[in-house]
Amino acid sequence: MPPEAVYIHIPFCTNKCHYCDFTAYVVKGQPVDEYLSALEKEMEMWVRKVPPGRIRSVFLGGGTPTVLTPSQMERLLSAVRRFFPEWSGDLEFTAEANPGTTGPDLLRVMREGGVNRLSLGVQTFRPDLLVRIGRIHTVEDVFRSVEQARAAGFDNLSFDLIFGLPDQRVEDMERSLEQALALKPDHLSVYSLKVEENTLFHLLYERGRLPLPSEDDELAMYQLTRRRLAEAGFVHYEISNFALPGRESRHNRTYWLNEEYYGLGAGAHGYVDGWRHANVRGIREYIRRCRDGRLPVAERNPVPKAEAMENEMILGLRLLQGVDPSRFHRRFGRRVEEIFGKVLTSLFERGLLTERDGRLALTERGLLFGNEVFAAFVGEAEQACG
Repeated sequence: MPPEAVYIHIPFCTNKCHYCDFTAYVVKGQPVDEYLSALEKEMEMWVRKVPPGRIRSVFLGGGTPTVLTPSQMERLLSAVRRFFPEWSGDLEFTAEANPGTTGPDLLRVMREGGVNRLSLGVQTFRPDLLVRIGRIHTVEDVFRSVEQARAAGFDNLSFDLIFGLPDQRVEDMERSLEQALALKPDHLSVYSLKVEENTLFHLLYERGRLPLPSEDDELAMYQLTRRRLAEAGFVHYEISNFALPGRESRHNRTYWLNEEYYGLGAGAHGYVDGWRHANVRGIREYIRRCRDGRLPVAERNPVPKAEAMENEMILGLRLLQGVDPSRFHRRFGRRVEEIFGKVLTSLFERGLLTERDGRLALTERGLLFGNEVFAAFVGEAEQACG
């Protein structure tokens, strides 16, 4: 099937957060308009090479897409409509936003341009922690951005929160959850901090200057999150994601269901026509290649059937509903037990996997040891397929 999802990367930010290893650059002095021209050229090249299906989801990520001016945003959204004109009636069009960067004019342009879901990078409601992790917004900015978004007509809001931050306590996480729920979001993505290389946090960690919570406290924060959000009516549908019924992220399900999507922009990753690719990360190199009529792909690899089978399990088990064996059979012409029988038996015996409503799903224990479960599938399909 042709791709029905589009990811567009806007690699500009007001500043670089201390934990961020994404392709993101401080916007001051950057050739933003040239970048938008390059994005349009890349869209044109991809849809000519692999024509799209009826688009079900679009995601503007970053970086911070809301650092664009209203006119720049209008230009970008117009290009999306031009190159991907067939939209499903229930299209989910998400834009990431940092609190404090969403003025009324920009929100109006976004809403009129088709964006119907905002994902706000809140991270924490503890003011000194916001400063500690390199965020420049305040708690008051969060309140203001939510109020402005509602006034602009956005009725689908998602918040990002992080736990396991330096010197963060379980009670801090509890307060952040309560303040988040008071703002009535429709979706929450709650992630554990990962100290990535090439970040300020990694440098501090290497020097012994990053006082992270204990593993027990981090686990307590996760379990608290699950319990409190369940009490508030949220469905825990993916390891790190919670939604009111019907508000699950459709775009992210594209990734978890191992479906193809366009990945556009500097540093973006895509999965098109059986190949995964990663674009060049440098802004000027990206612009240069697009201007020259070349796809800005830095690395491109085919996805063999065995690898696709493994991805089906590894990604699908992130969803709490689990993997549908009948879908696996339809997609690959093989029963899941034929390919992963030994792995499944071992995971069942260890209490990490169960069968629920005809699907293979993580147990409570498996949820806490997800990476161990996922690693068990690596290389297994290749052996089974000979």
